Amino acid sequence: MTKQIQERLISSSLPTPCYILDEEKLIANGIILKELQSQTGCKILLAQKAFSNYGLYPVLAPYLAGTEASGLYEARLGAEEMSGKECHVFCAAYREEEFEELLRYADHIVFNSPSQLRKFGALAKSAGKEVGIRINPECSTQEGHGLYDPCAPGSRLGTTREQWQNEMTPELVSLLDGIHFHTLCEQNSDALEQTLCSVEEKFGFILHSVKWLNMGGGHHITRADYDIERLKSCIRHMQSVYHLEIYLEPGEAVALNAGYLLTRVLDIVKNNDVSTAILDMSAACHTPDVLEMPYRPPLFLSGEAKEKAYTYRLAGPTCLAGDVVGDYSFDAPLKEGDFLLLEDMAIYSTCKNNTFNGMPLPDIWAAKKDQSYELLARFGYEDFKYRLGRKKILF
Repeated sequence: MTKQIQERLISSSLPTPCYILDEEKLIANGIILKELQSQTGCKILLAQKAFSNYGLYPVLAPYLAGTEASGLYEARLGAEEMSGKECHVFCAAYREEEFEELLRYADHIVFNSPSQLRKFGALAKSAGKEVGIRINPECSTQEGHGLYDPCAPGSRLGTTREQWQNEMTPELVSLLDGIHFHTLCEQNSDALEQTLCSVEEKFGFILHSVKWLNMGGGHHITRADYDIERLKSCIRHMQSVYHLEIYLEPGEAVALNAGYLLTRVLDIVKNNDVSTAILDMSAACHTPDVLEMPYRPPLFLSGEAKEKAYTYRLAGPTCLAGDVVGDYSFDAPLKEGDFLLLEDMAIYSTCKNNTFNGMPLPDIWAAKKDQSYELLARFGYEDFKYRLGRKKILF
């Protein structure tokens, strides 16, 4: 989004805090993903765990093969809101009481372990579903984000080669239509290339016997410095050697840099040499990945700490001492009432936020191509109260 449009967002008079989802940027990302599919024949799914604002699914649908879900509710959302497209689901363990309903929505069901495949695989096959199992190639390519490394020692995610040898009977193998792995997090295609070497080394023996390979998510395909030619080479290699249909299921790449969080300064406090701007948004409540990842999100018209003349720590209004977005610098002093625009807020924000401390959830707006704004969701006290209990519970 250009500086002119960002300045328009700040002066938009939208109530703060609020998320703003950028329709034009979603389309720009979609075009890149569509071209990749056209050039390689792979299929790309939206990982709804990163972006599940279904009001914009009609914008994304022309560029995607379908959705990926992490359980029943996401599977239903994808099936209902991106209808006519493929609906894939993976869960570390399925609930028996939900599985029959899940079969109504998902057409590809991936199991995490031989025991889950043994328990539910035949039922899924008899319902006409494509069945897969997630493997663990035990190839860590991440640095500094252990929380997001499915290949870390002791990981519960995916079947290792040793587990396969010990538990995958011929009867279980006969149920398989595909293989799934997911090892990346916001990474370039060199990490995928490294992972595929391990996949082929440990599981190449089974790849000739299945129809498809799902390479999971974490591919930052729409990032400016992403090596898309290397990705194409990886896809074509697996297609030509093993004759596989290839799936990718990125979440971040679909909505990368396609959202903002507009916030307002409520107060400025100073402790020793640290000036803190207390905002009407909370890192803990409204951008939990800032603390969980952790990372320092981009902020429009700011610099690194001490890069510009005035440095402030941006923080939320909750009682959590660590409710801090980060340290930023500005050309002029901040004051009460100033508006700030956090960038890259479409992913892992609206789908992970919470109401800790009774913090209201921000509005969700769409910035349309015609420069108008559409209110997608508004929340209030009843939303906070409802999730904590109802006076009368009806069964």
